[in-house]
Amino acid sequence: MTYLFISDLHLSPDHPRLVRGFFDLLQHYKNQNTQLYILGDWFNAWIGDDDQSEWLSSIIKHLKVFTDAGNQIYFQVGNRDFALGQKFLDQFSGQLLNEVDYLQIVDIRFRLEHGDALCTDDVSYQRFKKVIRHPLLLGLLKRTPLVFRKKLAHGFRKKSRKSQNFKSYEVMDVNQNAVRDAIQNVDVLIHGHTHRAHVHEIAAKKRIVLGDWREHSAYILEFEPNIKVQDLKLKEWLY
Repeated sequence: MTYLFISDLHLSPDHPRLVRGFFDLLQHYKNQNTQLYILGDWFNAWIGDDDQSEWLSSIIKHLKVFTDAGNQIYFQVGNRDFALGQKFLDQFSGQLLNEVDYLQIVDIRFRLEHGDALCTDDVSYQRFKKVIRHPLLLGLLKRTPLVFRKKLAHGFRKKSRKSQNFKSYEVMDVNQNAVRDAIQNVDVLIHGHTHRAHVHEIAAKKRIVLGDWREHSAYILEFEPNIKVQDLKLKEWLY
């Protein structure tokens, strides 16, 4: 069995190379009894599980081939695709994880999350997140016409890019106190979001930051069930 962790692919019809890179990954790991964990921002924007765009149909087809071969897919929402739900995942037997989830592999306890909740110094984003992800508001948004949600998603992306221009590197990174709280009862914390791929040593524990997918490569985490904490390393995936 192979455990595979990725995040921040930001797939969209505007970046077909990233989509092809994802398909290559699925093909490469198809026959390895793979448990694939996608820790948020799988898509650059998600307007609803009822989106039946042609490019999404192709992705679903490849995902179904992957799971039909005996592999499993787990997904955790990110700040770009927080509206993605089990309805979409059901099309290829995927499973939706909690926003913070845990995984026990032999004697190693992992904490999985997208990573945006760790960026507590970014106060304006945390306020926005609390509002936009309120169950009542999210439920109302899902009932609006698809064309309205497309415009809304475009507006969110534009606002996000603009606000980042005025935020410091430190503000958009994780808060160390939040990290210490998150890793307190686990051996390994795995997250994405910051696009700063690295393996951080915290005493005998590790914080593993997955990389975002760029034009030709990404940093991913792959290991077998008998792995030791000290041997966990990121791997560069070229496509």
